[in-house]
Amino acid sequence: MTAQTVWITGASSGIGEALALQFAKDGAGLVLSARREDELQRVAARCVEAGLPEDNIFVLPLDVTDWASHEASTQTVVDRFGAIDLLVNNAGLSQGSLCAETDMSVYQKLMDVDVMGQIALTKAVLPHMLKRGQGHLAVTASVAGKVGVPKMTGYCAAKHAMVGFFDALRAEVESSGVHVSTILPGFIRTNIAKNSLSADGTPHGETDSDVASGMDVDECAAVVFKGLKARKREIPVGKGKEMAALWVKRLSPELIFRLTRRGKHS
Repeated sequence: MTAQTVWITGASSGIGEALALQFAKDGAGLVLSARREDELQRVAARCVEAGLPEDNIFVLPLDVTDWASHEASTQTVVDRFGAIDLLVNNAGLSQGSLCAETDMSVYQKLMDVDVMGQIALTKAVLPHMLKRGQGHLAVTASVAGKVGVPKMTGYCAAKHAMVGFFDALRAEVESSGVHVSTILPGFIRTNIAKNSLSADGTPHGETDSDVASGMDVDECAAVVFKGLKARKREIPVGKGKEMAALWVKRLSPELIFRLTRRGKHS
């Protein structure tokens, strides 16, 4: 059995893929999950190239919205590696549309993927960690989980929900030996904006300038990896103006409300 078993959802691209490579270099046992098995196999091959033995990698296709499958998937991972030391809930969707124009089905999809899917998988894994008296649960939230921005009402709602849920969960389980980390990325150069949902639920198909000029995804993953290893409760990561918004929101909520209304943080 490897020193640490790490299960990453949303591992087929973006932050999930980059984080998988970080843990591969660290010699962890890796469970890679997402819906696209072909992309997971590609990431697995990159992890092998990074020096991780094939036996240390388990590709486990997973749809986080299929809650009924989570218990069986969790048991499959436990049977394969003996334990789950770290679960990184990283699967997610974004949005780019005005509230007045957005179909309710878009909000439903965002909540199903970004909120309920993360909660359901966490609840499936949590009993195993509590039984062992150790473990680590993490979620990729966002700066948008602290600051509301235009054209992202659904995404902000989902990420605010995740910040609140995992803050409350931490208060419940930390004394039992289970650590909880909330990852707060700013603008990171991934396909999140390109894949974000428009008002009718179709993907935008193009990125935006903020994401295009954001932090490199591998640099982001290195910061997150270091924060997870240190069991930090919150891991803000980014390099742009959006990171300052975290502090402005704490110190002067009224100022951040004015700035976002004027579109200076979006």
